[in-house]
Amino acid sequence: MLARMLTSVGVLGLTAGVAAADYSLTILHTNDFHARFEPISRFDSGCSAEDNSEGKCFGGSARLMTAISSARQRAANSILLDGGDQFQGTLFYTYYKGKLAAEMMNDMGYDAMTVGNHEFDDGPEVLREFAGAIDFPIMMSNADISGEPLLSDVIQKSVVITKGGERIGLIGLTPQDTPELASPGDNVVFTDPVDAVQSEVDKLTADGVNKIIVLSHSGYVVDQRVAEGTTGVDVIVGGHSNTLLSNVQSRAVGPYPTMVGETAIVQAYAYGKFLGELNVVFNDEGVVTSAVGEPILLDRFVHENERVQARVSEAAGPLDEIRNKVVAAAAGPIEGDRAVCRVQECAMGNLVADAMLDRVKDQGVQIALANSGGIRSSIDAGEVTMGEVLTVLPFQNTLSTFEIKGETLLAALENGVSQVEEVAGRFPQVAGMTFEWDPAAEPGARITKVMVDGAELDPAATYGVVSNNFIRGGGDGYKMFTTESMNVYDFGPDLADVLAEYMAATGPSDPKVEGRITQR
Repeated sequence: MLARMLTSVGVLGLTAGVAAADYSLTILHTNDFHARFEPISRFDSGCSAEDNSEGKCFGGSARLMTAISSARQRAANSILLDGGDQFQGTLFYTYYKGKLAAEMMNDMGYDAMTVGNHEFDDGPEVLREFAGAIDFPIMMSNADISGEPLLSDVIQKSVVITKGGERIGLIGLTPQDTPELASPGDNVVFTDPVDAVQSEVDKLTADGVNKIIVLSHSGYVVDQRVAEGTTGVDVIVGGHSNTLLSNVQSRAVGPYPTMVGETAIVQAYAYGKFLGELNVVFNDEGVVTSAVGEPILLDRFVHENERVQARVSEAAGPLDEIRNKVVAAAAGPIEGDRAVCRVQECAMGNLVADAMLDRVKDQGVQIALANSGGIRSSIDAGEVTMGEVLTVLPFQNTLSTFEIKGETLLAALENGVSQVEEVAGRFPQVAGMTFEWDPAAEPGARITKVMVDGAELDPAATYGVVSNNFIRGGGDGYKMFTTESMNVYDFGPDLADVLAEYMAATGPSDPKVEGRITQR
């Protein structure tokens, strides 16, 4: 309550009361859910039933349903919106594609969503099936889909819905670089978000709509640019950058809402860990006089809806087929034991790093770096099941691509070898580069030589790197990746899927230790 009072007074400094003609609307919102129908751990990965019973888990559709129902009960008028990327991230998506997401969103009563880039991961065909299954509009204003018959009649640029007798305009946004991130095909042409939004605002305004919300799967930075570059937008419900905006959470990137001019920007992290709740008051002319709120953390204090929990458990049953599915073969045992991979180059580390680099090599990426703590098992010779791959890489980490200076890469490698004595998970497995280190030297001064593409590391040069979202976000001590990275994209495909596909394409897999990491 204090945070809301401070937001109302400090951020907006607007009216203290609500006039008779004022209209109040509670905007409930999610973004970047990524098929996390089951509860997640504090690391955003799978959380066991035992840990869930002990109150260690977050999110999941059952908690989300409870939070939505409770929020609706305390609101005079409410609207439930999604900022995109319902697709991709767990075996639920691998098996059901968008069908389970559509079922759950219909059950929860969503009013609208925007198209995220991952909604295009399996092309227009799967997006078409999803759009045909949902009971609410899906939008994308900054794309010409007239040449794509699968989508041209199911996706709108903007819509108008009525809540509490008032007309509300909704506009969708999708990343302009979606062709580089997913598979929309050649018939979808993406355009500038600012121009697209202003065009739809003008149409809505001409139709007499004076309350306008943009559903933007474009990232926090782009959302601020849209707010600055347009007129008439009241609220932007964001996504794509997995940004936590909050007035009380210590890891928040900015306040909730973030005000840019008269536009309130909100986003609620990702993976169903929070439900955003923004309370907005409009005057009779449609001007926002108050915008306050805070994301709701879906932790152990939020009861799981038993009906939804049972449905998710039922849907999880067939996933065992995937876990038992043979996806590749190994020519011999592939060493992935933690006692080996956390202190030196190992075969599984090379295989994982090679798979990562192969997936993004056409994006100008030169180097792959994987933390050995993310590698949890070896694989025996013979047939390889998806369950085995998931045992090796169980954390649902996604590929992250970014650029860093050579000096930052050196600092990252120093971090990687700084706790070898403790057999720490930060030890790096690499591809596209080699390095030499001295275990007798003091931590922070152990790297003695680094080679990239046959040349010595240049501290001033810029290198393209692929890693996973865990260490790109500062996990295992790689904090330099959070502050020094450029042109970042953290939300690529699941690392386990990347490894399985690489092994299938190049197998039978027979990785070797080949001198990528040596000791002085």
